[in-house]
Amino acid sequence: MSTIIRPATALALLLALPWALMAEPQDADTGAASSPAASPSPAHLHKHHHLYGYTSPQASADITASPVPSPQHAHHHPAESAGSADQSPTPAASPPSDASPTPDASAATPRPRPSIAPDASLDTDQLQEFPEQSPQIRSLIESALALTRQNLTYTFSSADPANGGMDCSGFIYYVLTQAGLKDVPRDASGQYSWVRRAENFRAVISRRLDGFELDELKPGDLLFWSGTYKTDRDPPVTHIMIYLGREKDTGDRVMAGSSDGRTYHGIERWGVSVFDFKAVPATSPAPGHPAPRFIGYGSIPGL
Repeated sequence: MSTIIRPATALALLLALPWALMAEPQDADTGAASSPAASPSPAHLHKHHHLYGYTSPQASADITASPVPSPQHAHHHPAESAGSADQSPTPAASPPSDASPTPDASAATPRPRPSIAPDASLDTDQLQEFPEQSPQIRSLIESALALTRQNLTYTFSSADPANGGMDCSGFIYYVLTQAGLKDVPRDASGQYSWVRRAENFRAVISRRLDGFELDELKPGDLLFWSGTYKTDRDPPVTHIMIYLGREKDTGDRVMAGSSDGRTYHGIERWGVSVFDFKAVPATSPAPGHPAPRFIGYGSIPGL
């Protein structure tokens, strides 16, 4: 009897084996079985969310999602940044195109204006012709140079250093009124007309600094330009400065006043400063803009 039972038991076991093998794949497809391999790992979910543009709160710490980095982002060590990139290799895991990885490169921070050299000044003993001038002209030049030492910027419509700056005609107006002169016009066009009426003006057509038209130029004279900006004033004089004479060290002609970009020793300055006297502009005007032109000079009425 025992010999007959053993084959029957074996046959029953063989018949039941296929059903046992088929049960686990079916549970995996339907989700009924709880298998460790069937459930996605946190790393898998992290990559999937980045791929579709979704960032979980936990994943947001791994990317820079704001144009302005937080203090934590600003202090990330390079090794930490490399680690987060390795965890999210898909293109969607990288920062958005307008994001900034560091505060220095932030697109949200306005770019600073190109650097301008500090205002320049001189001492009167650095000017060749200064000792030869009248007491009034020496005092005028000293007052003008004193303003160049106050770190004043170019400030449109200002004629008072207490405002932190002055425009070109405001500089002239302040220096002349401090010298005791009366009825000084406020703008460059009026100051030009003031000199012309006194018959003190010398016109300059030449583009050369060694031309005969500048033979009568002397320290303390006012220098006039047109075309530095568009204006409806008549005459259309737009810029003015005070001539200082020649530097001892270089022999170059220099002037003082307020400007928004003229040069001293070839370096651009912005504000109340000493400047190179150049009759010809260093650069050509942009299309559609007036051409700056030095038109002449004249002595100050009453001095």
